[in-house]
Amino acid sequence: MGKKEHIVSYTAEELRDLPSGTDWGKVDAKTEAELEAAIASDADWQDIPSDWHRAAKPGLPFPLPKENKQQVTLRLDPDVLQFFKSQGRGWQSRINAVLKTFVIAAERDRG
Repeated sequence: MGKKEHIVSYTAEELRDLPSGTDWGKVDAKTEAELEAAIASDADWQDIPSDWHRAAKPGLPFPLPKENKQQVTLRLDPDVLQFFKSQGRGWQSRINAVLKTFVIAAERDRG
């Protein structure tokens, strides 16, 4: 019960008014070349093959155990969220399937 005492709800308007801490002007000013350079220098992408996304297929290529899933808060780009939601019911499971495909491919490539 103690957990629910800390839950806060906001309207969409209230969320838009909250400070994000992101300098969106700086983000918007980046060129594609600068973005590619930033990605290339990001240690988190060091061992990820450039074509990792080719293994990600629409649909669910394997059974997803519901009992082992964990609830998280995840921030996604609006266009990414819109794409998955536009596919209809099961959009969250499809996001999970794409991420699972990525993990399987990355583990396979690491040997």
